[in-house]
Amino acid sequence: MQHQNHSLLSRAILLVAGLVNLICAVGSAAEWKAGVAKAVITPEKSVWLAGYGSRRAPEGKLHDLWMKALALEDADGRRVVLITSDFQGVPKGMSDPVFEQIRQKWGLERHQIMFTFSHNHCGPRLGDDLVDYYPIDAEQVELVREYTAQMVTRTVTLVGEALANLAPANLQQGEGKATFAVNRRNNREADVPALLAAGTPLVGPVDHSVPLLTVTRPNGTLSAVLFGYACHPTTLSFTKWCGDYPGFAQLEVEQAHPGTMAMFVNTCGGDQNPLPRRTVELCEGYGHQLAAAVERAMQQPLQPISSGIRTAFEMVELPYLKVVSREELTALLQDGNAIRSRWAGRLLKQLEAGEKFPSSYPYPIHVWRLGSEMLVIGMGAETVVDYALRFKGEFGPGTWVCGYADDMISYIPSRRVWEEGGYEGGSNLFEYGRPAFRWQGDMEDRISASVQSLVKRVRQ
Repeated sequence: MQHQNHSLLSRAILLVAGLVNLICAVGSAAEWKAGVAKAVITPEKSVWLAGYGSRRAPEGKLHDLWMKALALEDADGRRVVLITSDFQGVPKGMSDPVFEQIRQKWGLERHQIMFTFSHNHCGPRLGDDLVDYYPIDAEQVELVREYTAQMVTRTVTLVGEALANLAPANLQQGEGKATFAVNRRNNREADVPALLAAGTPLVGPVDHSVPLLTVTRPNGTLSAVLFGYACHPTTLSFTKWCGDYPGFAQLEVEQAHPGTMAMFVNTCGGDQNPLPRRTVELCEGYGHQLAAAVERAMQQPLQPISSGIRTAFEMVELPYLKVVSREELTALLQDGNAIRSRWAGRLLKQLEAGEKFPSSYPYPIHVWRLGSEMLVIGMGAETVVDYALRFKGEFGPGTWVCGYADDMISYIPSRRVWEEGGYEGGSNLFEYGRPAFRWQGDMEDRISASVQSLVKRVRQ
């Protein structure tokens, strides 16, 4: 009987919290306009699945892949658009044309658009992303080129639809928690099930927060839910199209709230894995855990976001430790690592064509301030969790730190991870096609200086 009373009390508290959120959303005049749009991006042809360094031809799907857009406009007419997608990685060769065409067609500049990708490994190849990962296949090269061109057009169209759908809205933010992400650098995958079963604490830095933004219409209708989590979507490694755990989480949220669009951003999950993994049941389970965290957060009092958009953007040059030489590449042509030998052959052809390798790579960094309550930091490629923990500590509550934005460059290690080495911090840039093995060790300092400068600009 005591348990029943406790359960009824808990449900009553959740109901009251939900009513408070609804009253806040309906009772205040909408200072924002928001527009949403989404498009299926599941390939219709046999583009190989991206990632894992092998040829993986598709064999059906568990569910469709999606690209989604959220357009926001403040009371002064300033606009931003956030794009989320089930892609493994969007390369610069695809995102740059997208940004330029959006500028030409819809009048938005680079600082107003953030193009994120979940890093899902059950999604399709795009452009020259991880180009040396895969055996050379002329038919596949043409399929990838064709599909990538289609996705450029679809992205630009999607942004136009989201802008056309702008209508009054209220924004509120909150935060939940999900604990399935594991620091893969500090916990051996084979050991994790036994450690969990024994109740032994796992080690290493993690970010288990689930930041949440709701878009509600003046009549109280929930239009969109944006949420994030820091973890690789690599539960599955088979050959069916699927959004991995973020895909299942978004479907569950949308099923619980018909007519609502759920959107996922990978915060800083470069060194985080869902463990244990490799089964559909585990993938669905992690998706459910994430969706449940979103639901719990929405039942708590949410913080309204006041009107106002400030944006800042910068490309920071990240130097390589040492550009690879012709002699090094020649020696690797017969290397036992197929990815490395393909990389060496491709770069040698570039040298023979008279090209010169750059000594650094341009790294994209966004900072958006929404109202006075929310700060969004968007960073390119596979940022490790240290960046989220650092910037949230520096800039306080309401700070979102998102990796996997604009360009799938490589792993982006912190200084700690760089010094430790290993997969995320060591000599593996060849996997991403870069003309070097390793970054220079001061990359965290360069990125941090840029972020601090951009935050200062949007907070003035």
